[in-house]
Amino acid sequence: MTAPHDIIVIGAGSGGLNIAGFMNRAGFNVLLIDKNDTAIGGDCLNFGCVPSKALIHVARLARDAQAAERFGITAQGRIDFRKVRAYITEKQNRIRQHENAAWFRAQGMDVVLGTAQFSGRQRVTVDGKEFQAKRIILATGSRPRPLTVPGIEQVRVETNETIFGLEELPRRLLVVGGGPIGIELGQAFRHLGSEVTIIVRGKKFLPKESAEIAGVLRTQLEKEGVRCLFESEVEAFTGKHQAVVVSRGSRETVTFDVVLASIGRVLNTEGLALERAGIAVDSRGKIVVDSYLRTTNKNVFVCGDIAGAYQFTHAAELHASIIIGNFFRPRPLWKKVSYDTLSWVTFTSPEIATWGLSEEQLRKRGTPYERLVFDFDEDDRAIIDEAQGKLVLYIAKDRVLGGSMVGEHAGELAQELILATSAGIPLKALFEKVYPYPTASRVNKRAISLQYAKKLTPFTKRILHWLY
Repeated sequence: MTAPHDIIVIGAGSGGLNIAGFMNRAGFNVLLIDKNDTAIGGDCLNFGCVPSKALIHVARLARDAQAAERFGITAQGRIDFRKVRAYITEKQNRIRQHENAAWFRAQGMDVVLGTAQFSGRQRVTVDGKEFQAKRIILATGSRPRPLTVPGIEQVRVETNETIFGLEELPRRLLVVGGGPIGIELGQAFRHLGSEVTIIVRGKKFLPKESAEIAGVLRTQLEKEGVRCLFESEVEAFTGKHQAVVVSRGSRETVTFDVVLASIGRVLNTEGLALERAGIAVDSRGKIVVDSYLRTTNKNVFVCGDIAGAYQFTHAAELHASIIIGNFFRPRPLWKKVSYDTLSWVTFTSPEIATWGLSEEQLRKRGTPYERLVFDFDEDDRAIIDEAQGKLVLYIAKDRVLGGSMVGEHAGELAQELILATSAGIPLKALFEKVYPYPTASRVNKRAISLQYAKKLTPFTKRILHWLY
């Protein structure tokens, strides 16, 4: 066994790197473990946020070039997907310069590459070599759930882990799954020129979003020629390029060249020998975690996807901040993890930004609230930019409790509303803010103005007239 470390971090994704990086900078003896050098950076760098947003960037350039034809600019040609792939790889490699084993070792961190498993409550082994630490962080992430359908062995099936390596743009893409990955990539490939069909099991896609918000995106997707089949599933693949799809009781054959499977995620817990460390799992195989992100072994914490909650890079960052903070607080002052002000963005066109408490959560908690809705077609900048969108806010006592926005660049426009929610900033502060005209973020003030307009009751008007 090697000399003990202060902390061992298993998994070098967003959450693991946040904890390992801080502890290393603070002067602690850190051991970082991941399977191989290219796995460092986690799903976000290798298969998720970075490659998908690079693809979406190129796809939007292609869409805008086509849209310019109405003004006399003619765009011709077919997307060279090898160049798209090269662009994605270039951006990944640029980020990878500071996310690799050699770089972390140069910062003073111990890095071991290989498969880790527990050998005791505070010990892990990698390729037969044992390591020990006061605390251990599990940040092993998740992977795509495999698609199991009769006949699938004859079909080319891609996931978010493989689709960015395509040599050619598929002429016809069949997307199975209506979550953020499927919708984002499906629309991006449509912008690049693929014919896209999306199979959605439920009555709407993006299950975390309200039907009202998701409906705006659905209208845009259908306008662009994306075919969405709701309450549907693939019954079987009957050929290399054919699928039998059941939709609301009826069957049809859908043709395709490539299938993108995006039907959920599987947590990476197998092979860790959790039982040797006294770490319990529930009936579904999920690690049992308390509100401080500790396992049943109080020396072992979880961070990121493996915590079994929200699977976002910034959720892992939230976990990391809670864990790090609690390391240095007296036990009675430990903070619990809370998702009440968490936000996320679906990077479609238009984007969807959602944050805080949902209407369903507010109802379940019995929290009184008012619902405020603002349509972008009442905003001057949105009219100029031909930007469809909608903002829904849940408010109480001059505070934003949560909300959703669908619109171009919604992820950026909603940031001050997200800050108002997380910091408890009153609506009045936003109402009194002077927004340069015609910035797109004026939609926030326009919406809040509707709330203040309610205060002009007949009684208030009489008072104002008397004062005047």
